[in-house]
Amino acid sequence: MSDFPRISVLDMHTGGEPVRIIRSGFPLPKGGSILDKRRQVQAEQDHLRRLLMFEPRGHYDMYGALLVEPSLPGADLAVLFLHNEGYSTMCGHAVIALGRYAVDYGLVPVTEPLTQVNIECPCGLVTAWVEVQNGQSGRVSFDSVPAFLFQLQLQVEVPGYGMICCDVSYGGAFYALAEARQFGLDLQTARVRDIVDAATALSNRVKAICPPQHPEHPDLGFLYGSILTDSQAPDPERASRNVCVFADAEVDRSPTGSGVTARMAAWYQQGKVGLNQSARFQSITGACFDAEVRGETRCGDRTAVTVRVSGRAYYSGEATFWLEEGDDIGRGFLLR
Repeated sequence: MSDFPRISVLDMHTGGEPVRIIRSGFPLPKGGSILDKRRQVQAEQDHLRRLLMFEPRGHYDMYGALLVEPSLPGADLAVLFLHNEGYSTMCGHAVIALGRYAVDYGLVPVTEPLTQVNIECPCGLVTAWVEVQNGQSGRVSFDSVPAFLFQLQLQVEVPGYGMICCDVSYGGAFYALAEARQFGLDLQTARVRDIVDAATALSNRVKAICPPQHPEHPDLGFLYGSILTDSQAPDPERASRNVCVFADAEVDRSPTGSGVTARMAAWYQQGKVGLNQSARFQSITGACFDAEVRGETRCGDRTAVTVRVSGRAYYSGEATFWLEEGDDIGRGFLLR
């Protein structure tokens, strides 16, 4: 056995998107804000992110959640999000999974029919609401941090695709939002590889031309990915299909909680949805999230909204991982 710790995890998925919850064995960061903890883990424990997210224990599109000590008053738990490129600022599908986990594993007092779970994320405090009936947890909703439209109808020349019009919007992370048909793609029939290529090309150009800035926290000011959408208008009965490609060309199997939030913020700013209006979103797996604009607020000098997003997560297994002495390949690699 090497000097690597034995790390125990519990795996869940939300709409097919994995959430690997790290339960023990991972050295936890000490002190400071959640963003301080994020920087500390990135500097000192990144080899463990690779061990858990990369092959042979994970895969290119693996996703993880590391529970750390909360720093905000009222937080029941705090979490750092891990993926193939590093550490994200918000993850709605993981928050939905963590809501159930907190209820089922005794991290919060349980009340029926709704249990409140306050989750400190790098982007701020997110409140989750877990449906509980006869002691069984079910569907989870969460109220977003202030979300806002950063750039409306940004025109970018994307190599291989021509001029593309997109919005850049924030829902706990920044995304470029663009209709897939501009790339000659139909989200119902297009190959995943073609969607990934188009979204990655868009992300690269937006990062170069219009890097987003957060009005309150510089650490949050980066483009996390691009979301290709259909042309569906807001409709609570008929889902709008989207595919989110984030981090290093990672494909979200869920509708993307922070992405759905960003889409609702953009629609609100454009007058397409109003307060207390809802819409439904469908992912590449067919999973759906529901979203509703709950209120208007501010983020720095920007008009923002709070969005409630609802979905369902499921348990899929648990494991303990370690690294044998001399297993250099086992430290983590990626093939695609």
